[in-house]
Amino acid sequence: MSRYTPVLHSVSYTGAWPGQACLDVDQFLQKAVELGYGSVALVAKRPHVSPLDYDDDARRKLRGRLEELGLELAAVMGYSDFTAGLDHPGIPSAEMNAAYVGTLAKLAADLGATRLRIFTGYHRPEVSYDVQYNEVVKGLRLAGREAARHRVTLAVQNHHDIACHHDQLAWLMEEVGHPNVRLAFDAWAPHLQGVRGEALVRAVEKIGPYLEFTTVADYEVQARFRYDASAVNYVRENSSLVRAVAPGAGGIDYPSFFQGLAKAGYRGPVAYEMCAPLRGGGSIANLDRTARTFLEFLRREQPLPHGRGSE
Repeated sequence: MSRYTPVLHSVSYTGAWPGQACLDVDQFLQKAVELGYGSVALVAKRPHVSPLDYDDDARRKLRGRLEELGLELAAVMGYSDFTAGLDHPGIPSAEMNAAYVGTLAKLAADLGATRLRIFTGYHRPEVSYDVQYNEVVKGLRLAGREAARHRVTLAVQNHHDIACHHDQLAWLMEEVGHPNVRLAFDAWAPHLQGVRGEALVRAVEKIGPYLEFTTVADYEVQARFRYDASAVNYVRENSSLVRAVAPGAGGIDYPSFFQGLAKAGYRGPVAYEMCAPLRGGGSIANLDRTARTFLEFLRREQPLPHGRGSE
């Protein structure tokens, strides 16, 4: 029996980056079945499943369509930012985001999902880090309470600035201390932070007790240069470009990451997303080829017999 359930993230077919093809929700669901997926994650914003567009009747129809196609809805993917507006006194950032998360938790429950992926917050340079961190703690506690009302578990992804390193993320979870607030921990952030090899294995083990969800995407990091005519030379820019490639073709240390998952005892969904400019472009044919590659990639990363992790 497979340890991990492959999940196709609908952001891969939303036209999220220039040149990327866009499918509507039903076209995406049919595409997932065609590609061989039995589980999906749905973007909780336009052009897919915005709560502004899905009333009770639309939710019933979508849930019925998922059941008709034999698809599990592994997660609804929310887009919170618990520090938004915190640079303006009087804006209740934590409360506003908790209310938004509560709306999405109801959406998830109505569609038959038990997980809602969310984020922490982006750093506001005008506000001290501790003020922002404390707002995230307060907001996640409130959001956890809202999610619990709908029997939904929040999966906080290591994406936004606040607590994006695994040490602080584990600290955050301990401080929030809510059973409905867990983690969606991915490998790409540690990779870009320089965490590789055994250090990555230990990072996954550290957050393992809170792990609810993970998303795979592989990337190639490319240097950027600017031509300086006065020197008749090129000047290297401070930031590099990150470009998406097929799983296993990039630089992320997935063998170590999956070894960490196995050591942490994780058995659950592993989503795949194409959410950046992709090698080969954003045509349907190229997206489909890459999504199929993930299924083979995940089969290779299944733990070996007798409890050994991937090698």
